Amino acid sequence: MNVATLRGRRVTIVEVGPRDGLQNEHAAISTADKIEFVNRLGAANLPAIEVSAFVSPEWVPQLADAADVFAGISRRPGVRYTALVPNLAGLDRALGAGVREIAIFAASTEAFSRKNINQSIDQSLATYKVVCDRALAAGLRVRGYLSTAFGCPYEGDVAPRQVADMAARLIALGVFEVAISDTIGIAHPGQVMQVLDTVLARISVELIALHFHDTRGTALANVLAALPFGIATFDASAGGLGGCPYAPGAAGNLATDDLVYMLNGLGVETGVSLPALSGASAFMASRLDHRLPSRYAQAMASVARRT
Repeated sequence: MNVATLRGRRVTIVEVGPRDGLQNEHAAISTADKIEFVNRLGAANLPAIEVSAFVSPEWVPQLADAADVFAGISRRPGVRYTALVPNLAGLDRALGAGVREIAIFAASTEAFSRKNINQSIDQSLATYKVVCDRALAAGLRVRGYLSTAFGCPYEGDVAPRQVADMAARLIALGVFEVAISDTIGIAHPGQVMQVLDTVLARISVELIALHFHDTRGTALANVLAALPFGIATFDASAGGLGGCPYAPGAAGNLATDDLVYMLNGLGVETGVSLPALSGASAFMASRLDHRLPSRYAQAMASVARRT
């Protein structure tokens, strides 16, 4: 990789900590603390923040207060405040909360789709077509997640052609972007290049984002592998919070702190204030029953203890 070619490039970070990061936490996080977390992330100049999900509280009790969180946050100009929705009921709740951008989530494999949402892939896409049609008619933007794109905890390897097919089907529903997701943190740089070679042969690069987990410590390396392909949007979670309740053993997401630190070193622009982001991560760390996975957050916490 020629680092000089990256200098001055712009990358958009979609901050998923308040949703994907907190959804599987065992500690009870108050609504007020979630609101404060989102506001701190906004103050750090994160351009897109996934605030919560309008899903059944029986599925994800940690996010049962989605409407209250949206009602309490301070919406900064230029920041996209988004929510995950699984169906029309979730869309109706999101519209009632004043959400202007939503995300839907489909799987690359049948087994994960049935385990995650109790629907086949075809059934899920039929549901999402109705959701997308209504959302787009209401003036909302719709983003698509494509989970288990690099490996499935139930089916194993996933063919890159299968990923490209599913991404194309999501785009056909009207989504403006598909986040190709490494749900169980199994991807490595060679695999990332293989998947992107196949996906980008069919789909324009500006329609593709990447969502990595760091289960095997390869998330930053995977970003480095993707940058030469022109990928310009990456999902990340403050402090490395996260995991998936339907993906056994999945560790936290790619840490936003670590990602911004690396991109700053490469001269890649994000617009994100690393000190403010670090403060947001430290705030949420004080509300949890474990330390944050982010190496940068751990380093900052160590410095704070010594001073």
